[in-house]
Amino acid sequence: MQNGPAEVTIIGVAGRDDADAMAAFVEDHGVSDIVHISDEELIIWRELGITSQPAWAYVNDDGTVEVEQGALGEEGILAKMNELAAA
Repeated sequence: MQNGPAEVTIIGVAGRDDADAMAAFVEDHGVSDIVHISDEELIIWRELGITSQPAWAYVNDDGTVEVEQGALGEEGILAKMNELAAA
């Protein structure tokens, strides 16, 4: 993701599929510039209360987590990154 603040790190967490499917998604959608991990057993999803894709979990410096279900698009992602970086 370009033009985002340096203080924000994006990690893609793929669930409900295997690592090969995640790698294909990353390649197909051109999002190889962020870190991706596979959560095949939905451990991270359950911990954060995520029930479906897409979802966004924001972990602040103090460890608090905010989860938002639904698609954001690049503009929405950059807006949220800027909001978090300014906090």
